[in-house]
Amino acid sequence: MTNTWIVAVSPQISALIDTGRALGGTVTAVVAGTDPSRFLGVDRVIAIAAPEGVPAEALAPSVASAVAAQAGDVVLVANRPSERVLAGAVAAKLGAPILTGAKVIGKETAEISRYGGVTQQTISLAQPVVLVVDGGTAPSGNAAASETVQAEPYAATVTSTDASSVAQVNLSAAKRIVAVGRGFKSEADLQLAKDLAAAIGADLACSRPIAEGSGWLARDRYIGVSGQHVAPDVYIALGISGQLQHTVGMTDSRVVVAVNSDEHAPIFAGSDYGIVGDIYTVVPAITAAVK
Repeated sequence: MTNTWIVAVSPQISALIDTGRALGGTVTAVVAGTDPSRFLGVDRVIAIAAPEGVPAEALAPSVASAVAAQAGDVVLVANRPSERVLAGAVAAKLGAPILTGAKVIGKETAEISRYGGVTQQTISLAQPVVLVVDGGTAPSGNAAASETVQAEPYAATVTSTDASSVAQVNLSAAKRIVAVGRGFKSEADLQLAKDLAAAIGADLACSRPIAEGSGWLARDRYIGVSGQHVAPDVYIALGISGQLQHTVGMTDSRVVVAVNSDEHAPIFAGSDYGIVGDIYTVVPAITAAVK
C-alpha cells in the first residue's frame, strides 16, 4: 500500500490530498511553522512548532526527520518557494530524487513531464520519491489528530517583511484563461484582454516576454517552460506566436482559441479554433459578443 506524506507550510493542499486518497494508503501532513488545525482532510498531522520569528525554511532538519517514508511511499510537496526548500531537505534525508512535472501519479509508477513537456518519462515508485506538484486550494473535511514536534531549527530569523502589493494568482486552478503576447503594442492595450477576461470570468495570463521582458504583468502570470503549467477548460491566446517554450505550459488545455494576425503562426497548429486577424479589432468584437 502506498502511503502519502505531504510536506506543507500553507494549508492549500487539496490537490495533494486527492492524490494521496487515490493511492489508497494513509495521508500524513507534516506541517512547518503553521497552525495544524487548518490542515483538514488528512489522516494525521505532524506539526513542527517554530519559535517566534523563525521562517519555515529554517525548520528543514526537523521536517526531514519527521517524514518517515518507506519503500513505495510518496512524498508530495506543493510547488511554492518555502515548500521547495523543505523538499530538498526531505529528499536528502531519504536519499530520494526530487521530481517535478508529474502528470499522472499511480500506485506503482508516475508519468513525469521532461524538458518542459517535450517528452514524458515513466518512473518507478518502488522507492520513496519526492514529487513537487501543484498544491491546489484549502481542503474541506474534518480536522485530523495531530502531534507536535519541537523544532531544532537553523539559526535564522525574519528581521523584516517587504510585502508585495501585487495580488497573487493561482493559474493552475483556473477554468478559463485569456493569455496575451507580443502582439499587444503597449501595456495600456492589455485592457482589451482584461475586458474579455472579465466578460467570460477568466484569469489573465501571458507569454514570457510580457512578464520578463516588458514587465507588464507579474511573473506568476507567465505560462511556459519555466513558468506556470495550466490545464483550463478554455485557453484564449491573443497575439501569441506559439513557440514551444510557451505552448508546453498550456498543452493540457481542453479547448484552445487563438487570435493572431499571422496565418502561419505556430499557435494555430495546436488550436481548436483559430482567428486570423488584428487583435485590436477581433478582441473587442469577441468581448461584445459574449456580454
